[in-house]
Amino acid sequence: MQQTLFDKIWNDHAAQSFDDGSSLIYIDRIFLHERTGSIALSSLQDAGRTPKNPRHVFCTMDHIVDTFPGRGDDTSMPGGTEFIQTTRKLALSAGITLFDLGDPRQGISHVVSSEQGIALPGCTVVCPDSHTCTLGGIGAIATGIGSSDCEHAMATETLRFFKPRQMRVTFTGHLHRWVTAKDMILHLIAAYSAAGGSGFAIEFAGPAIRALEVEGRLTLCNMAVEFSAFTGIIAPDEKVTRYLQNRPYAPSGQCWDSATAYWSTLYSDDEAAFDREIIIDCADIAPTVTWGTSPQHAIAVNGSVPGLDIAQGPELRESMQRSMNYMDVEPGSVLQNLTVQAAFIGSCTNSRLSDLRAAAEILRGRRVAPGVRAICVPGSSQVKQSAEKENLHRVFIDAGFEWRESGCSMCFYAGGEGFAPGDRVITSTNRNFEGRQGPATRSHLASPATVAASAIMGRITDPRKLDPA
Repeated sequence: MQQTLFDKIWNDHAAQSFDDGSSLIYIDRIFLHERTGSIALSSLQDAGRTPKNPRHVFCTMDHIVDTFPGRGDDTSMPGGTEFIQTTRKLALSAGITLFDLGDPRQGISHVVSSEQGIALPGCTVVCPDSHTCTLGGIGAIATGIGSSDCEHAMATETLRFFKPRQMRVTFTGHLHRWVTAKDMILHLIAAYSAAGGSGFAIEFAGPAIRALEVEGRLTLCNMAVEFSAFTGIIAPDEKVTRYLQNRPYAPSGQCWDSATAYWSTLYSDDEAAFDREIIIDCADIAPTVTWGTSPQHAIAVNGSVPGLDIAQGPELRESMQRSMNYMDVEPGSVLQNLTVQAAFIGSCTNSRLSDLRAAAEILRGRRVAPGVRAICVPGSSQVKQSAEKENLHRVFIDAGFEWRESGCSMCFYAGGEGFAPGDRVITSTNRNFEGRQGPATRSHLASPATVAASAIMGRITDPRKLDPA
C-alpha cells in the first residue's frame, strides 16, 4: 500500500492499536526545559518512578533564564530561580542529560535538539512545549505534549495518540530575494487561517521546500502549531544528512550507514493519499508582517491593513476589530508608516546562525534608528559562539543591538523581562498575542531581515529597500 512519510514513521513506532482507533506510539526522544520539565520530573519522582531510558531524555535551561551577560541562577522572572535550581536537582537525580547554564551545549530546546543530533529523521520526539513541531524540519514526528504526558513518556517510552488526518502543502516555484521560510509560513496561515491545519499532520513539499536549507525548514515547521496542526514534517534529503553528520548525538560508523540507508526511505510514495492538498505559488509571497494579534493577521510588508468586510461572520469581525484596537491600527493603515520602538531577533523560530547572518547582512555599516531598543538573542550557546567566530556580534553591537546569551528571552512574557507598555515591536518570534512580549506591547511578526531593516529605519520596512546587493 502506498504510504505517506508520516504513515511510514507512525507505523514503525506503533506498538499497539486499540479499538477506539488510538495507537500506543514508541517515543524515541524526550526533551525537557526548566519551565515545565521540572513539573514532569517532580511528578515522576513523587510516584517513585525513574526514566525508563535516561539516555533518551534531555533537559535544558531556556525559558526562564535571564539572557544578560554574566548570568547565573538569578532571574527577573518571579519564582524563576526556584524553577532553575529544582530542575537541575531533579535532572541530575534522574540521570538524564542536562544542558545547564554555562554548558556550551545550552540553548533553546528546539534549537539544541537538531544541532546536537538528538532529533533524527524517522524519530519520534516529544517535549512539553508547543513548538516541538520544529523538528519536523529534519524529518521527525515531533509534537508538544503536557507535563503529565511527559511523565508517562519518561516512565514507559510510549504515549497514546489518535492518528491525525494528513495534509500536504506544496510550495511551487522559487522564492524571491529576502523572502524566507518565515514569510512562507505566515503567508500560508494568512491565506487559510490560524485554524486551517487543525487535526492534521502537515507535510511540506515541493521544489521551494527542497531548495530550503535545513535551518529554513526548521523555521517553517516551527510555526505549524500556529496553523493549529498536530505537527509539520519535511522529507529528509542529502541536505539533512550533511547537516547531521558528526553531530554529537548522531549515529557514527556502521550505525551511521544503517541510519542513512533508513532515512533514504523516508518520503511519501507517489500515489500516497492525503486528506487535503494545498498548493502555493512562491511568486505570490513577499516579505510578510503581521498587523494584528494572530499569526493569520499577516500581509505583505508593502501592504495595508485589510477592511472588516473580509471577516466572515460577526464573531470574526469583532475579533478583527479588537485586534485593530489593541494594535492601534485601522483599515487602510499602511504597515510601512508604523513606527517601532523595539526590535527583537531570537526565539526557536529564527535564532539560528543563518538567521543572524541574514540580519547582519542588512545591519552591516548601519545604525539602529534613535529611540529603538534592539535586542539579539542567539538560539543556543553554540550559535552564539559560531556567530562570534564570524564577528557577527560586532555587526549587531556596532549597529546598536544588545548582544545576549542564549535563551527564549522576550519571545514570551511571564512576569520577567518585557518591552514597555504600548511599545510597537518588530519581532522574529512566532506569536503576536496580546501581551505576548510584555503588558500592552504590540508585536509584529516578521523575518530577521525585516526586523533588521525596520530597526534601522525606525518603522516597519521592506528589507528589499535596504538590500546591500
